[in-house]
Amino acid sequence: MVQFPEPPKEDYASVYIEDTDRPLPGRVDTRLRYAYFKTIARGGKSIIQVCKDLQLSRTICYKSLREELADDPIEQQRLLREARVTAMLQHPNTIPTYELGRDRSGHYYFTMKYVHGYTLRELVDRGERHELSKLVEVLVQIGQALEYAHTHGVAHRDLKPANILVGPFGEVLLLDWGMAKVWHPDGTQAQPTLPDASIDDEDLSLTGQSRLQGTVAYMSPEQITMDPGIDYRTDTYSLGAILYEILSGHMPSEGLTVDEIVHKTLKVEPPKPSTLTELEVPERLEQLCMRCLAKDPDGRPAHMRDVLGELQVD
Repeated sequence: MVQFPEPPKEDYASVYIEDTDRPLPGRVDTRLRYAYFKTIARGGKSIIQVCKDLQLSRTICYKSLREELADDPIEQQRLLREARVTAMLQHPNTIPTYELGRDRSGHYYFTMKYVHGYTLRELVDRGERHELSKLVEVLVQIGQALEYAHTHGVAHRDLKPANILVGPFGEVLLLDWGMAKVWHPDGTQAQPTLPDASIDDEDLSLTGQSRLQGTVAYMSPEQITMDPGIDYRTDTYSLGAILYEILSGHMPSEGLTVDEIVHKTLKVEPPKPSTLTELEVPERLEQLCMRCLAKDPDGRPAHMRDVLGELQVD
């Protein structure tokens, strides 16, 4: 089981009989279901709040659009897709979704499980190299979530350490399916009513330029160039980029500007992880990492299950 530092004990909500046995009102007003809101993340397009579900007596996450975008049809459709994709992908390594609805003003929101823990980004930024086997175990579970998603016709397209949550009880969750790509039943692409995930979609107001640079470093070449033929192998590249950072302490494409990172991603082969660190790098993992980072998708493992087969070798 993956074990990393626990969040503060006060983050845990105890269960009491006063909550479990309290009767529902004779008439339930769904508009009054959620209360005690507290904002925990604010992006350029959406807000995530923690609140209390008064009917089930539990703390949950509540995601909605920022007020100035709440009536934007493109952002509404993106939020709907995120909520439904997240709900339809019912896997142990995806976040459970509870409800999709409208608030009193008619604006979209959806609710989901609230999980305490740290993102893989936070763990890596601590400057500590945890036992390699534990970090690889995290990637195995994320790979399983991706294999499940790909089998169900969904590419994540926003895989990065900030979207991987590691909980104190062995939970590993792949978050944020807002950039997910889906297709028609016959395999053809949907009309581009939503902008594809690209550099222009990144949230500068939330994270600043440095985080934008970090995010671009996990994008596949075909995602950067907005290739209309992009497929599941873009997630393979991103998983390889995370593995590269775990092995070497560096991103496969680094630079002082976004343009420099984009150039390296498209044109420059990254050095092998073993050349960038004094720590031991297993040859099998290094070879897998470099295959996942192939510029041409045809040079990468064909399926996520092939990646998992290598990651799970003792």
